[in-house]
Amino acid sequence: MALIDTILPRPSDRLRDALVRRVRATFNDTSSGQKPVPPSDDALFAPDSPIRMVHADVTAMMVGGIRGLLLQMLHPHALQGVLDHSDFRADMHGRLRRTARFIAITTYGQKDDATKAIKRVNAIHEQVSGTLPDGTPYSARDPRTLAFVHLAEATSFLAAYLRYVRPTMPLAEQDMYFRQFAVVARLLDADPVPESRSEAERMMRERRGELRGSPEAREVADLVLNQRPEGAPILVQQMLGGAAVDLLPPFARAMLGLRNPPLGAIGARMATGGMGRTLRWAFRQN
Repeated sequence: MALIDTILPRPSDRLRDALVRRVRATFNDTSSGQKPVPPSDDALFAPDSPIRMVHADVTAMMVGGIRGLLLQMLHPHALQGVLDHSDFRADMHGRLRRTARFIAITTYGQKDDATKAIKRVNAIHEQVSGTLPDGTPYSARDPRTLAFVHLAEATSFLAAYLRYVRPTMPLAEQDMYFRQFAVVARLLDADPVPESRSEAERMMRERRGELRGSPEAREVADLVLNQRPEGAPILVQQMLGGAAVDLLPPFARAMLGLRNPPLGAIGARMATGGMGRTLRWAFRQN
């Protein structure tokens, strides 16, 4: 029996509904009545455009979101902002959920809602500033810091989509994805941001020298990978975390002190791919 069949067999109607509810709770604070963002024809991006296709796959977005956050924590300014202004130790899952909801609103939501969400984030960023341990000032409104946060997210979401959903996505569509996502990044005042896959790869190479593998970055990485949200199946969490670590560039794994996923790289890929197929099936039936 395949590993994914052991962890996530094709569900009955009852189990399917429970699975969909649990996944929706991952992206929405259901305890406060928050509901999924309804797709709008009057969004920032047209239906069936690359950004909407990439951001539509639940499993790829979860894997990409974890990978992106791990990369971001290697940037000293982004890391210090989290350490100084976040309750991440108590609620890492909440941070990931808020990021996922922002992505959903700005990708699929009505334009006015997307604009309001961007303004809220800009206002929050105005309050996030301080100094690094060496006395260097940092600010969440710094365009270069915002640019790296965006770069980590965009490359991670696309990498997971290519791995688990559409490996044959044409390069022209990949470039369009970066151009579209750059629209949101610039509204957040990030600069410079890539408008093609080749630009994204070049920018990541250029910015590697700014990244640091500190004990604090490793602490956040441990929480991202091992802090278990209430009700989350531990094997599913290990699967998603293993898939994210597997997708990290080797230099990032080394900086964070991460080894091959517990399930093994091939096992993590097979299990995550199977879970993605199960979730896509479950959401189509729901």
